[in-house]
Amino acid sequence: MTRIGVLALQGDVREHLETLQAVGADAIPVRTKGELASVDGLVIPGGESTVISKLAKTFEIFDAVANRIAAGMPTFGTCAGLIMLAKDILDSASGQASFGGLDVSVRRNAFGHQVDSFETDLAFAGVDGLVHAAFIRAPIVERIGEGVEVLASLPNGRVVGVRQGNVVGISFHPEITGEKRIHEYFLGIVESSVG
Repeated sequence: MTRIGVLALQGDVREHLETLQAVGADAIPVRTKGELASVDGLVIPGGESTVISKLAKTFEIFDAVANRIAAGMPTFGTCAGLIMLAKDILDSASGQASFGGLDVSVRRNAFGHQVDSFETDLAFAGVDGLVHAAFIRAPIVERIGEGVEVLASLPNGRVVGVRQGNVVGISFHPEITGEKRIHEYFLGIVESSVG
């Protein structure tokens, strides 16, 4: 069984673990280098990107995560996880760093505050039918580098899903709306990588 870790420092870890298990993955929380070494792929959940960045350094796992991503480990980031995978954070907090993996520039909280959260249905490359997407203080992709594929956009053209190699980042939260197909899509990437 393919083992996928969820970076369990902060954010909606439980929801990702449950969704991964529902699509047939062996899902475990990851807080240590040993746990990270045991997984075939990693999910970086939504939450607070500044807090995830700080805690990854405090728990001395930041460099290990960045190195595994650079070495090709399949990685999937949702909301704050997308920010943590972006090469550039346009409005980063002081001292905030990302793991990298996606040659994109993102803007945090691009849609405003919690009260500006919304849900919509959108097309997602590699998934049949529309996916139900919940945007909560979501980031937006403002620059796309060479080799980055757009997976999803809003009707106004703003990019909310990207992939580069084995790394996928999205602005929204499928794990809280019962949408399992994007996790299935990522599981397919992990299985292809392991195979």
